[in-house]
Amino acid sequence: MMASVVSALPEALSIVFSWPAFGLLVAGVVFGITLGAIPGIGSVIGMAVTLPLTLPLSGAEALIFLTAVYSGAMYGSSVAAILINVPGTPASAASIYDGYPLTKQGKAKDALAISATSSALGGTTTMVALFVITPLVSSIVLLFGTPHIFLVTILGIIMIAVIAARGSTIKGVLSGAFGLLIMTVGTAPTTPVSRYTFDTPLLLSGLSFVAILLGVFAIAEMIRIIDIEGGTAAEIAELGGNTVRGIQTVLANKLLMLRSSFLGMGIGSLPGAGGAVSNFIAYAVEVQRSDDPDSYGTGNPRGLIATESSNNGTVAGSLIPVLSFGIPGSPSTAILLGAFLIHGIDPGPTLFENSLDLIYALIVSLIVSNVLIIVVGLMLIAPFGYKISLVDTKYIVPIIVVLAALGTISLRSNPIDLLTILVFGIIGLLMKRYDYSIVALVLGAVLGTLSERTLNRSLLLSDGSLDIFVGDPLAILLVGLIVGILLVPVLKGSIRRARS
Repeated sequence: MMASVVSALPEALSIVFSWPAFGLLVAGVVFGITLGAIPGIGSVIGMAVTLPLTLPLSGAEALIFLTAVYSGAMYGSSVAAILINVPGTPASAASIYDGYPLTKQGKAKDALAISATSSALGGTTTMVALFVITPLVSSIVLLFGTPHIFLVTILGIIMIAVIAARGSTIKGVLSGAFGLLIMTVGTAPTTPVSRYTFDTPLLLSGLSFVAILLGVFAIAEMIRIIDIEGGTAAEIAELGGNTVRGIQTVLANKLLMLRSSFLGMGIGSLPGAGGAVSNFIAYAVEVQRSDDPDSYGTGNPRGLIATESSNNGTVAGSLIPVLSFGIPGSPSTAILLGAFLIHGIDPGPTLFENSLDLIYALIVSLIVSNVLIIVVGLMLIAPFGYKISLVDTKYIVPIIVVLAALGTISLRSNPIDLLTILVFGIIGLLMKRYDYSIVALVLGAVLGTLSERTLNRSLLLSDGSLDIFVGDPLAILLVGLIVGILLVPVLKGSIRRARS
């Protein structure tokens, strides 16, 4: 294993620092920071609208660009939280507690420097840790065969449905099942049989999961924010504070930064958790540990360090399940998985076996992205961040809609995809309104073809016997986890009734 790591690392470095990959990395960081700083946009919509535009790129170039957007947006979403008390995304919501009070105290540059430095150091530290544990992860992943991959896809959907669902568990499971169902439209992946096409040739190739992603994320969000007015605060004549002092504050709290970073990494590796959860937990942990908890929420720099370090630490953690098993744990990594699939790259055991250099290239590119976050954050965000945060939504909505439409039609030149993004934009809006899990729907759609293909292959290997799914200890463990997770809500309800 060490020999493969040694040979893969130089190849990974050559991929990242070749042209145009490095230029795309820089552009992705700047683009991600900009989108993250605009309230309501963030990494999910930014990655969704640019996903189809990566089609002319190689798989490595597309993934490097999208992960750079992801990392940049995680930092950029904190800019609006610090400057105008409006988090760019839920992943930076806890940053308003101490970030905005610092701005009101005339220390906006301190806060922005703390945010950039904490994000960059936290992201770099966890990426180095991911680099170190990759050989161990690879050894585990290579134990999984075709029936195990099918069980893992079902486990991922069930975990998202049960753990990440904001409404009832039944709604989460229904959302995931609906995602699987809609991907059965078109020609079956293993037999030349058309399904649910209604004699329309446009549906023979099925529904585009990219169009579904764009619909439920980009279009649904644009419909939701179309009535929101821009300009959420009065113009500040000059941002006060000291950038160098902000950097020194982070360096003086290295243990806090490391603790929050690895906490974010651990939480990010859990399906459905993501930046919003790690952001609040890191903040809560620091408040509980403090000798002066009342100082938090009034402009305590340690609170901002905790939230910002965990943000980009989450990025490293979220890559573990998507690279290992093709199971995205958040909307952003679901879009990243979409990039894998449209470029013909299968994440999971085959990726670790055949393309270890690509995995290390992603890790190296994210380390470089975090270095760029410091440069861009300190040099550009202080003078321009406030103006970016106040961009009026009336300028954003038409741009996002046009990019989504152009992007989806460029993939297959199929007019049904334009109808798909519109229909799923409405579906996504209704699902948010009635607390159905959009992530479960997306995960079902993204994994639909893979789960059906691995199910058919497994049944062919076993001559149609279901025993193959309980034929070895690993398969039995996966089945046990699926059943156990489904029973969690039932057990919680029983315990609650017993207590009452």
